[in-house]
Amino acid sequence: MLDAATEGVIALSGARLEYRWLPASHRPEAPPIVMLHEGLGCIALWRDLPEKIRDATGCGVLVYSREGYGKSSPVTLPRQPDYHTREVEAFLLPLLDALGLPRVTLFGHSDGGTIALIAAALAPERVAGAMTLAAHVFNEEISRAGIRAAEQAFLDGDLRARLKRLHGENVDGAFWGWCRTWLAPEFRDWDITALLPAIRAPLLVVQGEDDEYGTPRQVAAIVEGTAGPAEALMLPGVGHSPHRDQPGTILAGLVRLVAGEVALKP
Repeated sequence: MLDAATEGVIALSGARLEYRWLPASHRPEAPPIVMLHEGLGCIALWRDLPEKIRDATGCGVLVYSREGYGKSSPVTLPRQPDYHTREVEAFLLPLLDALGLPRVTLFGHSDGGTIALIAAALAPERVAGAMTLAAHVFNEEISRAGIRAAEQAFLDGDLRARLKRLHGENVDGAFWGWCRTWLAPEFRDWDITALLPAIRAPLLVVQGEDDEYGTPRQVAAIVEGTAGPAEALMLPGVGHSPHRDQPGTILAGLVRLVAGEVALKP
């Protein structure tokens, strides 16, 4: 277990992953919070949210960039349709082992939320709880439409330049690995709802009502499908990034989750 604030690179499963560790401020006994970024994210995109989460909850916070993102090593494309599950098995769980973190709370945005759900299903003994923001458990037409719009912005607008500031030489692999996988014909029927009954950890499932990549069906499927306590939080006037649109609401929800206050399903 890491005691001091640390930034570094760790070798896992043939890749090198950048990570940051913030030690607990006043709850060293609580499971640390692991932040799992979106499909175009990395450590840098979280900005100062890791510090805000540590200060609000008192818990230690671990954040890392997945293979092919940020300052982590490049990824070989194409990604496979089960890339979320591979992330859990090849990187997330081995990373927790390498850093001496036997049990954690997961905080995941979009793809990161999906990865959090899969981890809670496959390794229930490792997950004390999870907060998901705009997670997906199946592919929808609104998801594909949003990604096609992002593809146009990458090709014809300034999206590539903005992402390059985050990912450097990983920018094309990060974007096309996300875009082409979600738009691939074999990914159209991607669906992980069969895993949900294996989840017993408390869940706080958050989505903006104006999310441009998913409908409320995602939230309903997660809350209704899991076997443990699960609470939906739909946010009016919020898009795909609730932590940027309503950071105070998200921090308050995470504090409730860590304190064991997520409501039981009726």
